[in-house]
Amino acid sequence: MSNTASQHKENLTGLSRETHKYQSFIPSQPIYIIAAASVVGIKEGAGPLGKTFDVIGTDDFFGKENWEEAESALQKQSVDIAIKKAGISENDLHLVFAGDLLAQSIASSFGLANFSAPVVGVYGACSNSGLTLLLGAMALSAGFKEYVGCVTSSHFASAEKEFRFPSSYGSQRPMSAHWTVTGSGAFILGKNEKADSIRLTGFTAGQIVDFGLKENLNMGACMAPAAADTIYRHFKDFESNPTDYDKIITGDLGRVGQKALLDLLSVKGYDISLNHLDCGIEIYDYELQDAHAGGSGCGCSAVVLAGHILDNIRTGVWKKVLFVPTGALLSKISFNEGQSVPGIAHAVMLEK
Repeated sequence: MSNTASQHKENLTGLSRETHKYQSFIPSQPIYIIAAASVVGIKEGAGPLGKTFDVIGTDDFFGKENWEEAESALQKQSVDIAIKKAGISENDLHLVFAGDLLAQSIASSFGLANFSAPVVGVYGACSNSGLTLLLGAMALSAGFKEYVGCVTSSHFASAEKEFRFPSSYGSQRPMSAHWTVTGSGAFILGKNEKADSIRLTGFTAGQIVDFGLKENLNMGACMAPAAADTIYRHFKDFESNPTDYDKIITGDLGRVGQKALLDLLSVKGYDISLNHLDCGIEIYDYELQDAHAGGSGCGCSAVVLAGHILDNIRTGVWKKVLFVPTGALLSKISFNEGQSVPGIAHAVMLEK
């Protein structure tokens, strides 16, 4: 490695430097995803990625009495499966980073209420899967014990009730609207490599980006500027280009947001059109399933990562992936008060 490259890597390692000018960091020691699990609803299981999920529910209530309890149940189930896959127990986890879309993150707090490990609640909207992985890697790099858990979830019906209308209202959705994924993805991070582990080699934390858009039924357009900003800053920080990655995979921009992302990056001089995928586009069949612009929600990128993406890295189909889940930072209060919809995105580098 040249002196320049060595210095650049040193600058990216750690976040404690007061003069640090980057939004990115490389973990100070190897951090791995040693196990992952996904639990999804009926619609997601019927989509093109159905075979990649660990559990497909036969009832979107997941045996509970209401939608919020259902989301808590599927989140707890995904964590339990991931722990079992990792060959550890709850007591082996030093921390669990968890979050969802509901007010005060009640899906996570009720879902993990009886969990024996400490739980840290986070909120990055639909970027939660990337945010929890970022925080988990930072915790392990900072000296926490060997294992950290990361989990997030969403549910179509609970999200509709939280942000829009109860599904029984029967409101019409424009074609720019997304279908919130019913699903939860959980990940166990560790310091020691195991069979089929995937290494987290770098991160770029996102800034809040607000283009002033106010359409809560066009989330793709609202989040695309943040995705473009984070990807651009990632390329600059790591002195990389689109061709350095087999795939650059955003969270849930959908078809509208994907076009906006490609346009925004092209202005910056980057063309990712040949290797870009979007979890919201991949999870549903556009022709056979009524998902309009595509999937969204915290569970969207989480379950696609836990299954489809990690599977392709493990089998060598993809060697290096940039995973960029995206989030729309609105609430029903901010929307009803006429505020715009800011976006955020966090980037995670994944390698076998």
